[in-house]
Amino acid sequence: MGKFVVKEVKTGIKFNLKAGNGEIIATSEVYTTEAACMNGIESVKKNAPIAAIEDQTVANFEVQKHPKFEVYTDKAGEFRFRLKASNGQIIAVGEGYKAKAGCLNGIASIVKNAPEAEIVKE
Repeated sequence: MGKFVVKEVKTGIKFNLKAGNGEIIATSEVYTTEAACMNGIESVKKNAPIAAIEDQTVANFEVQKHPKFEVYTDKAGEFRFRLKASNGQIIAVGEGYKAKAGCLNGIASIVKNAPEAEIVKE
């Protein structure tokens, strides 16, 4: 079972979504308040299960409506994703993956874990 881990950082408060094995599968932006962070978590819980996948790594990719996971390659050539809410705001991002399959597995893990994940404060 996954969990959202909320923690304070130097510039505010953020969350990590961890899979049952403890691996971080998504990270949030840094929020200025705990309430804003909690809203971000609720947005991930609500949007992840219904988000389409927009694969920007292929030519002539089909643009999807929000909410969506955008799969792209970063400057280092690794595959990454970002989850955008229905308003187009980025609400979570993933780490870099060497293979697209790993990136897609990360998305699948969020879809599976986020809706029922507990919220824990560090």
